[in-house]
Amino acid sequence: MPPEQSPALAIFARWPEPGAAKTRLIPALGAEGAAEVYRRLLAHTIDEARHCGLPVVVRTTGADPARFRAAFGRDIACEDQGEGDLGERLARVPAPAIIIGSDCPDCDASTMRRAAEALRTHPAVIGPASDGGYYLIGLAEAQPAVFADMEWSTETVFAETMHRFAAAGIAPLVLPRLDDIDTPEDLARHPGFAP
Repeated sequence: MPPEQSPALAIFARWPEPGAAKTRLIPALGAEGAAEVYRRLLAHTIDEARHCGLPVVVRTTGADPARFRAAFGRDIACEDQGEGDLGERLARVPAPAIIIGSDCPDCDASTMRRAAEALRTHPAVIGPASDGGYYLIGLAEAQPAVFADMEWSTETVFAETMHRFAAAGIAPLVLPRLDDIDTPEDLARHPGFAP
């Protein structure tokens, strides 16, 4: 990646619809409570992104992008993720880019900046999540094979992604492992996001 070209930060976000957001929290919190946890996480992630110094786009699903801007700030750029499975939607983000979700409360502005800095000297950067997935992936150039035909939402996503990087001769910088909030036990470690 040329030094003068900063990556954009893409936040993958779904509308906090009760019954569709944070479904593993529903037995403990109910559909409304689980959706409220997700809304708080997304608001927190967008706020951190505002301070990271990178161009930011919230890539949305579940509601019109204008509804996201009305709810989370008219200063943010929003674009629909488009059709297809998660891999197809991730592969659509133009490189250089850093892609994050919105359920990792410790993925803060400094983590986002560190990832952008990593892409100056590495072809990729990845932040493993404690559940076996990842909370951040950054690519200096498009790598659609990293996302294709992945078994998403499993504990093997990070390991499989590292395998794919190795097969392509890509040595990513690996960030510290962080926790997502998916279960009541996760939420207990981050009580500020509880409804």
